[in-house]
Amino acid sequence: MAANDSDTPPNVSGSSWNLPNAITFSRLILAFVVLAMIDFTDWWITTTIIFVVAVSTDFLDGYFARKWNQITVLGRIMDPFVDKVIVGGTLIFLIPHPESGICPWITFIVIGREMFVTGLRSVLEGHGVDFSAKWSGKIKMIVQSITIPLALLAVSPEFLNWLGENKVGYLQLRDLFLYATVGITLYSGGEYTWRGLSLLKEQSNLEVNDQ
Repeated sequence: MAANDSDTPPNVSGSSWNLPNAITFSRLILAFVVLAMIDFTDWWITTTIIFVVAVSTDFLDGYFARKWNQITVLGRIMDPFVDKVIVGGTLIFLIPHPESGICPWITFIVIGREMFVTGLRSVLEGHGVDFSAKWSGKIKMIVQSITIPLALLAVSPEFLNWLGENKVGYLQLRDLFLYATVGITLYSGGEYTWRGLSLLKEQSNLEVNDQ
């Protein structure tokens, strides 16, 4: 298991089955549970709780993998993939629920950024270049992990009725985090792009000088 946006580990084990990877796969299962509940039920509070539990495990698998030196190739692949499934999938499934505040443009920006950075990382690491995570990528995941529960709860009539007069303030808070999500996603994508292109240029210069 690796950190979000894939920190490059010093040692990568070939053995696949261990506790960190089990936690990663449990997060994938929970991700599909969240998507199914959005699509087939109206249990928004329960769905929000499951989502929060799922994204919270992202810290655990990376922590245990580094602590016990159990970083594996499978974990390096699955961890960012599962993160993208639960975030991108939840955003997609919330689009038909306008009460959530999620619109196609927000979803497009988040998923587009992830696809581009993943492709850029694949190219760089294929050339042996370290393209480890930056704080902007980690902050992005944190902001998204706060925004989505706020959006899920905004669809719940029970939760909004419980808020009473505070409903307006809550929806304003949700919108604030939606704007923050778009902002940090674009900033992070821009930062990674600039750094990636700079590293590619440096690598190309090194290859030319070695010839």
